[in-house]
Amino acid sequence: MTLDPPTILALTVALAAAAALYLAVEWRSVREPSLLFWSAGFATISLGSTLALLRINGFLVIGIWFANGLLVSAHFLFLLGVARFTQVRVSRAWLLMVAVWFGMLALPADPSWSKAMLVVQSLLVALPTLRASLLLRPHGRSLSVGAVQLRFVLLIHGLFYVIKALSVVVPGTLIDLAAFKGEIIQVSLVEGAMAIMLIALSMTGSERYRREQQIARLAARDPLTALYNRRALDLRAPRLLAQISPAQPGALLLIDIDNFKGVNDLHGHTAGDRLLIALSEMIRGVVPKGALAARLGGDEFVILLSPASTEQIVELGSDLRGQFQQLAAQSFSTPQPVTLSIGANLFDQPESLAVLIEQGDWTLYESKRGGRDSIRLVDRTGPGA
Repeated sequence: MTLDPPTILALTVALAAAAALYLAVEWRSVREPSLLFWSAGFATISLGSTLALLRINGFLVIGIWFANGLLVSAHFLFLLGVARFTQVRVSRAWLLMVAVWFGMLALPADPSWSKAMLVVQSLLVALPTLRASLLLRPHGRSLSVGAVQLRFVLLIHGLFYVIKALSVVVPGTLIDLAAFKGEIIQVSLVEGAMAIMLIALSMTGSERYRREQQIARLAARDPLTALYNRRALDLRAPRLLAQISPAQPGALLLIDIDNFKGVNDLHGHTAGDRLLIALSEMIRGVVPKGALAARLGGDEFVILLSPASTEQIVELGSDLRGQFQQLAAQSFSTPQPVTLSIGANLFDQPESLAVLIEQGDWTLYESKRGGRDSIRLVDRTGPGA
């Protein structure tokens, strides 16, 4: 098969259409807007490449001006997709590209028209492409492999169009858009087909990685309170517990709501859920950086932290109990006060999470037996622990 311009354009149509279809199917599964923008971009390239074939039959306005306008539009859609992917707003100033492109209609139809058209079209493709690449820079966090690939593919693609625009000013350069003649046009068609394939692969890889990360985060979180669940706590606790030593003690606090059943019985389970959510937000507000907080189930929560001290645990527990009691008293009327009981253990020897929770259960039981609405602290540090 001879890779003449019509053949390359036909391949471009097929590649872009396949990419658009695949991304649209992905979007229907996950409803991620960036996929929709990218799919629309590839669909626009497919349509534009199809119209570009019409210039061979003499339809120059549709085959050149309109087709190239669609190519510019496609790269703007890619920019919008990357902006949505990175959660960055795109300035409305980019809409000036439309005015610039329509200004091309005022160009005189002389031999220099093809060169002027190619310069403007190349720059209008390069600018949103380079901007999209810039948006994919890591901002204090690492990018996925797919996002890194997409960043560099867009960067190279954008730089190619900058070079393409600059090459037009070289004396003696042959450019005939109507007949696909000129070395620059030939190279551009080949680069375009390759770029479509690489961009599509990078986009799908980026989105798939992010979706997997989202699924992993959801699997680690309690669906009601968004705190870690027991499985996530089991996975993360060993790293924190490995830091425990006599020089850096740790603590585990078990927290249970007193008379929680009364809230559900009198005010309904929705009210009980609101109370659990409120408590989880309070816990997030008082735990120090690096600590682990999780919902074990029902109305029982756990905090694991290191380093820790008796004073810190008492202060943390008192703050939490005070905030919670005030909220519960203001929000719900119950025969018995809705308060918190906390069982805390301070330790300086590495223990398994299961053992620590078992010890915490016993301490929490002592707290409830002592009258509830209290914190019971057991210091297991030192030689006699």
